[in-house]
Amino acid sequence: MAAENKPNNGNKDKKRKRYLSHSKSVKKGSYPLHPGVQGFFITCDGGRERQASQEAINVLDTFYEQLVDDEDSGVNPAAMPNKPLNKKIKFSDSDSDSSSDDEESGQPKEEDAHNENQTNEDGEKQHLEKTVEQEEDANRQNQTDEAEESSAKKQRLETDLPKCENVVNDEPKNKSIDKLIDDELRELKDRSKRRFVGLDSGCNGVVFVQMLKRNGDPGPAEIVKHMMTSAAATRKHMSRFILRVLPVELTCYASEEEISKAIKPLIDQYFPAEAQTPLKFAVLYDARANTGIDRMAIIKAVAKSVPEPHKVDLNNPDKSIIVQIAKTVCSIGVVEKYKELSKYNLRQLTSPKA
Repeated sequence: MAAENKPNNGNKDKKRKRYLSHSKSVKKGSYPLHPGVQGFFITCDGGRERQASQEAINVLDTFYEQLVDDEDSGVNPAAMPNKPLNKKIKFSDSDSDSSSDDEESGQPKEEDAHNENQTNEDGEKQHLEKTVEQEEDANRQNQTDEAEESSAKKQRLETDLPKCENVVNDEPKNKSIDKLIDDELRELKDRSKRRFVGLDSGCNGVVFVQMLKRNGDPGPAEIVKHMMTSAAATRKHMSRFILRVLPVELTCYASEEEISKAIKPLIDQYFPAEAQTPLKFAVLYDARANTGIDRMAIIKAVAKSVPEPHKVDLNNPDKSIIVQIAKTVCSIGVVEKYKELSKYNLRQLTSPKA
């Protein structure tokens, strides 16, 4: 009886259940893609989304700076001279001048030869004396300049040293080095101060980079156009994981009604109804992780939003309206020369020609 009443601790340990504690914080990934943002819809190799996101941010930052620098410089290369200006310098004691003077004087040839020899010897002596005197004067001038510079440097050091000591002594009182490092880290972590931020698209092989556009900054369409034209011209390899880069000028929920409402300001910008020359356009559609939406319904809704003077031309369009759907978010952008620039595929543009 005593043996039957003994508790079986071994079985209880085996059947003991383990529960996750709710106090621990859950690790969060990148911010998800949501409507109302601008940026870039980028395709990459599957499984390389993190590397492609970092690479895309670096590449976009370089082309953004190139655009801003070109606008600020305002230099006209056509106005710059192609060749340096060469000027001829004539010396008073040159052989050409002496020969011309001798031809003007009506002396005999023998006397001319004798006088020429004497003048050449005298000229060489004078030239040597002048060069020696010039070298001595230059050495003296350099010595005086060095002495003046050294005295000026000493005076500057004497006046600047107490100021530097005060600055070095005052900094630790106001802010320590640790606080300064913490402030810099906060600025780096602050998403509002960054220009390009990677967002999680939720799809394999797709990266979305959000652009926090400020007043006066070039838009995503301008940056991508500059990137593709320079890549096609130079064929310089600039990416390892990035495939296609498409500008996104608006995002909304993937429904026919939402797309028709959100696309109106974009259509007014690129396809105005009062345009004198009508444009040819094409609608390009692609969807990922969303099978509940009708492809032709979205294409017709976008095409109907374009006013009547402009016409559809799938073979040779002036502008192409790119519609990309990833899960429940629709990204829309307008590009030029889509087929001519290898469908905005950086890898194909920078590959060597066959």
